[in-house]
Parts: sequence; C-alpha cells; structure tokens
Amino acid sequence: MRTELKDEIEKLSILARERGAQARPIAAHDVIVADWVRFKCRFGCKGYGKHMSCPPYAPSPEETRSMLSEYSTGLLLRFDGIPGHEVLQPDEIPLDFHPFYRDLILWVNGTVHFMEKTAFYDDFHKAFGFGAYPCIYCEHQHCVAEEHEGIVDESVRRLCRHMDLVRPTMEGSGIDVFATARSVGWDLHVVPCRDMEYGKIVHGKITSIGLVLIE
Repeated sequence: MRTELKDEIEKLSILARERGAQARPIAAHDVIVADWVRFKCRFGCKGYGKHMSCPPYAPSPEETRSMLSEYSTGLLLRFDGIPGHEVLQPDEIPLDFHPFYRDLILWVNGTVHFMEKTAFYDDFHKAFGFGAYPCIYCEHQHCVAEEHEGIVDESVRRLCRHMDLVRPTMEGSGIDVFATARSVGWDLHVVPCRDMEYGKIVHGKITSIGLVLIE
C-alpha cells in the first residue's frame, strides 16, 4: 500500500472514531455483491421505491459489481447502538419507525458523506460512499420518490432536495453487508423482533455498516 493511501486511511480512521464509529480497511474485491440482496429490498421492505437512497433508484447489483472492479481499497465503517436509545423495548417503536431512527440514520449516512468528502478533498478523486437505511434528509416531508405518482423511474432523481448528500445504501445496491463485514472480522447477526413482528426489535444493540471506497 502506497504511503499516501496508508496515511489517508489512518486519517479517516481517526475521524471515524471522533464520530463514534470504527473503521477498517477493506480490499474492494472483499466487498461481496449478491443478486439475492436486492430481492430483500423489493420484497419485504416497506421503504422500497420511497427513497432516493434505495431501490429502484440505487445501483443494481450488476452496476455495483462493475463499479467495484474499478477500485482497489475502501474503508468499512461500523456504528454500534442507536443514539438516544441504549435501552429499547418493542412497544416504544412506532409502526412508522423510519422517523424514529432519524438520529441513527443521520449518524451513519452523515459520517459516510463526511468521510467521502474528506477523502475527495485530500485528492482521492474517486472517493465514493455507500450508506445504510432509507435516507431521511427531508425532515418534515416525504422523499419526492414517495410523493411522486405514476411510474417509478430514474428521472424523478432530478427532483431530489438533497442530491449533494444522498448516497445509495449498501444493501440497496446489492452488497451483502453480513458477508462483507465478516471479511474484516466483524460478525454480524440478525436482530430478533418480538414474535417476528416487522420492525419490533427487542433491543437497541444493533450494528450499522457503511462503506467508503477510496481509490
């Protein structure tokens, strides 16, 4: 690894720690992309088609594989817990739980964007980030993707209110987050839900993952 890249990884790792996250270098070929991941978004997720960070607006697995082939090195980011909810009971979680997790989503995606931006202005011009969860930058409004009636297509992206901030989610782009995390020694597990109720997780000790490709 050349000195400039090694120094940048060290710098970004320090910045990640300052934001309460962990960071580990990852080779681009260790980022696992699988077609089944996208099916999990299309069938089973209430956010499908409602956010610019998610399918069908996020890159397809084929596009993600192609993009990763143009990179050698990235930084995997780990976020443990839910801000403001160290102890969490299923009954505290509303049916519309997306706004409930706003602080968590902003923590993860804000850090990913900051890491990408930092690397870019440090002259790593290829830097690009992948976040997690449906974006939630439109605080008091629905995403324009959800507001838009009719056919869901890429042209709606031109209406996005936060095009500078929104990045695709790892899972929405076909990245197997569990397998990718294992490649750097992080063993993730599915968080159980009460009686298998959608979204009613039994504790707040969840782990979120982001990715910043550097070069």
